[in-house]
Amino acid sequence: MSDPDPRSNRFRRASVSLAGVVGLVAVIVASATIWLVLTDPVTVAEAVDSGEYAPLVEELADVIYNALVGLIRYL
Repeated sequence: MSDPDPRSNRFRRASVSLAGVVGLVAVIVASATIWLVLTDPVTVAEAVDSGEYAPLVEELADVIYNALVGLIRYL
């Protein structure tokens, strides 16, 4: 059975695309966090202990940036 309103089909497609983007960002941040816990546990422990998350966010951004640069160089 066909949907008479093509706008609802676009909305479904857009919501699936948005969910995909949000999921991809979540996977990237989670992967970078795991990598940071394995490679620099002192920074993670200090951030959790002190409640100051700025150094952790900076390290996460650095890990993601370096991964992207490495990927671009590989391609």
